[in-house]
Amino acid sequence: MATVYVGAMPVVLVHGNPESPAIWNHLRARLGRDDVITPRLPGFGCPVPDGFGATKEEYVEWLAGELTAIGEPVDLVGHDWGGGFVLRLACTRPDLIRTWASDVAGLLHPDYVWHDFAQIWQTPGAGEEFFAASVGQPAADRAAMYETLGIPSDVAADLAVQSNALLGDCVLKLYRSAAQPAMRAWGDDAAGAAARPGLVIVPSDDPFTGGPERAAEMAVRLGARTAELPNVGHWWMFPPDSVTAAVTALAEHWASA
Repeated sequence: MATVYVGAMPVVLVHGNPESPAIWNHLRARLGRDDVITPRLPGFGCPVPDGFGATKEEYVEWLAGELTAIGEPVDLVGHDWGGGFVLRLACTRPDLIRTWASDVAGLLHPDYVWHDFAQIWQTPGAGEEFFAASVGQPAADRAAMYETLGIPSDVAADLAVQSNALLGDCVLKLYRSAAQPAMRAWGDDAAGAAARPGLVIVPSDDPFTGGPERAAEMAVRLGARTAELPNVGHWWMFPPDSVTAAVTALAEHWASA
């Protein structure tokens, strides 16, 4: 059952993999709004609905249900896979959205090739071995690994605690449902996103999403503006300078809609 939210025209921030709503804590504190909603993806530190198969289509359907429960179009922002689900809803369900923003537009580019970790997870056997080894680590070791990626200790600890067999199973099913040409097929519907004001966030040094050029090309096809974040990687919501730039870009994006 979808969560029922109370509030008018909220901001909805959608996390990705292998994340939790905690990744938004630092950005959320800077937004200066009391209407920010951060849903938790099924399987990411919480149970999954009965019959949920954890495919990309099912996650999009789940998110559509969460937004429908709000009762009016929202300002929707997504990171990583959350950004992928945001893009899909922008293309296919603009009625649920007032504005949208995503940092993974390159995933829909016709030339996008999945990164090395994704290719492991998409490979039967190798993906299962990866998560068996990960779940077998002490939570403190997993948290330390996240910190080496630039994730603050409080957020890293939250991500480490939720890592379990259910999360691994959901990640494998999600990525296997997205093996190419599945993402290219999503990109075929890109023009639909122009129905609502869109913002493509472009971290210059993100190694997972196809690079700035592909993001810029997809922004044109999506009918969206771009917000470039120089000298920052995948987790752009943590370094102080990029958080400031992102908050400014999002505030201007929402104000102009």
